[in-house]
Amino acid sequence: MKSPARKTPPVDRALAAAVKESKAPAISRAAAVLRLLGKSDLPLGLQTIARELGLVPSTCLYVLRALVAEELVSFDADTKRYALEAGILTLARQWLRRNQFPDQVQPVLDRVAEAFGVTMLGVQIVGLDHIIAVAVSRSGATIQLSTQVGSRFPALISATGRCIAAFGDYPEAELEARFHTLRWDEPPTFETWKQQVAETRAQGFGVDESSYISGVTVVAAPVWKRSGNPSHALVAIGISSALKRSGVAALGQALLAGARDLSGDWMGG
Repeated sequence: MKSPARKTPPVDRALAAAVKESKAPAISRAAAVLRLLGKSDLPLGLQTIARELGLVPSTCLYVLRALVAEELVSFDADTKRYALEAGILTLARQWLRRNQFPDQVQPVLDRVAEAFGVTMLGVQIVGLDHIIAVAVSRSGATIQLSTQVGSRFPALISATGRCIAAFGDYPEAELEARFHTLRWDEPPTFETWKQQVAETRAQGFGVDESSYISGVTVVAAPVWKRSGNPSHALVAIGISSALKRSGVAALGQALLAGARDLSGDWMGG
């Protein structure tokens, strides 16, 4: 979806708040450091990492040294900066080996991306916290929107968020509180968003036309791995003017068909 414009991240209030509120601070600090380094295009120094995460430098240094010892973070003695180390790939490889969704969803993403000239994502839903892109397919269209595997977004943002709200069992008060923390290019009111959530529930897929990113339409359909709340979603991202020509409704139906097939494979339907 959106790529960061800066080479080093701005103050990450979400990560800092997670560290502050965690009941397992040591684990939370280590995870926050890894996520911060993963979001940065450049290696970061101790003071920058500590400032971004709201940590005391001495505490931050302790966490970094532990991560270096585990070969999850590298340290350059010349520049005094830290970056992710190749050891992180071991963890990712184990996850990919156990998680079937990326392999199962890829043919669906490729087919829809080519048919409609869009960027396609398979995302995993982590409750109301966030969604993570676990599979990506790009069409041969001249204009493309770049999102990488591993990119994280707030759960309720854009078309996927409408699906989570429409098909998940969440109190309206909690949805509203999280809604007001979201950042949009053209933000809808909560009442308008609720109407769009109701439309999503009725038609089976969600649509965000230029609200999240101006000039961009996002369409999403939920996937179930088990009964209850959706576990994943299929997401299409395209230039609004191009999608008007190819048909948003047709794209939504294609996503819905793919999502139903994937849900059926998992749930025996």
